[in-house]
Amino acid sequence: MNRKLIIVFALLCCFVFSFAQERNDIMQQSATYEWPKDQLVKDKLDQWQDKKFGMIIHWGLYAIPGIIESWSICSEDWIERDSTVSYENYKKWYWDFSKQFNPTKFNPEQWSAAGKNAGMKYLVFTTKHHDGFAMFDTKQSDFSIAKGPFANNPKADVAKYVFDAFRKDGFMIGAYFSKPDWHSQYYWWQKYATADRNNNYDIRKYPWRWNKFKDFTYNQISELMNNYGSVDILWLDGGWVRPLETVNEEVLSWGANIPKWSQDIDMPKIAAMARKSQPGLLMVDRTVHGPYENYQTPEQRIPEKQLDYPWESCMTLGGAWGFVPNDQYKSSTEVVHKLVEIVAKGGSLLLGVGPKPDGTLPEQVTHQLNEIGKWTSKNGKAIYGTRITKHYNDGQTWFTQSKDAKKIFAIYCLKPNESVPANLKWKGNTPKKGSDIRLLSTGKKIKWQNVNGEIIVSLPKIEQTAALAFEFTAP
Repeated sequence: MNRKLIIVFALLCCFVFSFAQERNDIMQQSATYEWPKDQLVKDKLDQWQDKKFGMIIHWGLYAIPGIIESWSICSEDWIERDSTVSYENYKKWYWDFSKQFNPTKFNPEQWSAAGKNAGMKYLVFTTKHHDGFAMFDTKQSDFSIAKGPFANNPKADVAKYVFDAFRKDGFMIGAYFSKPDWHSQYYWWQKYATADRNNNYDIRKYPWRWNKFKDFTYNQISELMNNYGSVDILWLDGGWVRPLETVNEEVLSWGANIPKWSQDIDMPKIAAMARKSQPGLLMVDRTVHGPYENYQTPEQRIPEKQLDYPWESCMTLGGAWGFVPNDQYKSSTEVVHKLVEIVAKGGSLLLGVGPKPDGTLPEQVTHQLNEIGKWTSKNGKAIYGTRITKHYNDGQTWFTQSKDAKKIFAIYCLKPNESVPANLKWKGNTPKKGSDIRLLSTGKKIKWQNVNGEIIVSLPKIEQTAALAFEFTAP
């Protein structure tokens, strides 16, 4: 590729990234929730609900040009590409990054340390995105990190070393896996054009080909469930790959065409295999409500109201899921505020970061995570292991409670540029008469009074912070 074309593609990548912020397919959440019946799954779900704060890592071919995950190779009207470059040439340009991906500084211990410093408790790692490039040593395809320039590196089986590093730091382990695979001839068959995100041939006419894809998917997930140690979560993305009868208004709202055939990959068979290898495994078949969506995953947003079933908001630290040069990152205060609101509403925050092509996290990412950790390390008692309260919000104050319901936590989120006030007030949760209120960051008792049902606390002089957390005994 000549220098001029490289520059054109670089400019194009920036455009695709900026345009993607307006994408209309952001995954929402199912309208209904079905509690699991398996006691081992229930127990794992309760354990996961204690964690509250996790890290999702998108890392793949897209890190090299610094563009949005796999989406630029999908031919939908919200994706823009240079009109002087043919679609087929663009896809070839993208696929060829598999011949260049050589992250010689791959450092999963750095990733895990950064997450631990932030106060994160569980991991979701992208083992394969929609482009089909596996970040593990799959035997089902040569299209993987373990088959290219990185093949002779001792850590070529990337997912293994990521899971090992985070497991050693006490994280619950989640494997992100894309159900669609745009590189597979069993999903995007080169006989036909690739019109959109869906498989591009009529499954009813070629059932043998779809059965090959089902076997391919089953076998790759089996590899992840059997060859990579203990896994707690199987986080399945690509919600348009689903039984036709489950397609609903929410799926239609994504704006993608819906085929007239069923993209059913036999989730009961996959779940049975996965849970035989990983008892109690949480299945997260995103947006496909039913027994294999053990918790819901609203994307880049927080539900308006409190929910009484398990869910997480998955959102990015920057503007993109993967690495993008000169990305704009959320402040630590903004992340803390989102974490507080999410937990008070009954959810968990899964925060997305993207390593650079060399295998290290950007310096600004580790800095932001450290800043977040300064708050969680002092106030985590109000977050981790908590559950919802009936009265969960009063203005800038959010409430959680301990699992035994004996303690209540009030968390006051300071507005941007707001100094720590001398007095705070809230309604809705009253301490037990004669009991103490403690400021979690210091552990010290503070003065308080109940004036006609309004709790007024008097604060000593303390350093500026994103939020103030208080603990008191429930009445």
